[in-house]
Amino acid sequence: MNWVTIGSAALMIGMLVFIFPRMRHAMKNSPKGSTQDWMGFVIPLAAVIGFVIFLIAMVRS
Repeated sequence: MNWVTIGSAALMIGMLVFIFPRMRHAMKNSPKGSTQDWMGFVIPLAAVIGFVIFLIAMVRS
């Protein structure tokens, strides 16, 4: 293990120490999603998945 690896590990641990309390606060105080919010997420995701499946099917045939 060289000094770059040790320094990288120390920086990652330090970053987690500083980010964790802010993340916990954001999770506690964030607004909850409604059904309409989730559908606004699921519909485009399903469209992208369908398009990828279509592209795979076009390449196979």
